[in-house]
Amino acid sequence: MQYLVLCLVLLATSLMPASSLPAADADSRPLDFTMNSLQGKPVDLSQYQGKVLLVVNVASQCGLTPQYEQLQALQENYGEQGLCVLGFPCNQFGRQEPGSATEIESFCKTNYGVTFDMFEKVNVNGDEACDLYQYLTSLPLKPKGPGKISWNFEKFLVNREGKPVARFAPRTRPDAEEVLSRIEAELARK
Repeated sequence: MQYLVLCLVLLATSLMPASSLPAADADSRPLDFTMNSLQGKPVDLSQYQGKVLLVVNVASQCGLTPQYEQLQALQENYGEQGLCVLGFPCNQFGRQEPGSATEIESFCKTNYGVTFDMFEKVNVNGDEACDLYQYLTSLPLKPKGPGKISWNFEKFLVNREGKPVARFAPRTRPDAEEVLSRIEAELARK
């Protein structure tokens, strides 16, 4: 009987979609991905091991685009303590990021002085979503929980061990107290 139960559990687990399986390796999973930089060069995210990451899907023609200024301020204010802001342009929401990589880079530097790491344009929802975002959106992170990205400038906080620890809605400003307090708490853990 125990053998039969074990077989049924194993069979059911093997048929479950990957997003419903418990993430046994969730402590390092985001750092296992390789993404392309805005210049098209592969970036192994493991290079951020030991850093606190704020992963954000961004867009240049959105009402929330001024958040670039706050994201840059976070990078400047907390970068030496170990914070890295990672921007992932996305054109899935109202086609608000139509530009080429060169246009995106120029816009970000000219208008907001962006120096944080920017990556190639990706999809964050649907069948074409990049693996990093498929993984991040599957997690039950507070305060938002699992599920699709709702709009541009949704934010994921990843701790120094590479474990995602929080998810913030697009309208939650990068300099909101709830975001700053989480970032500072994670930076304080060495």
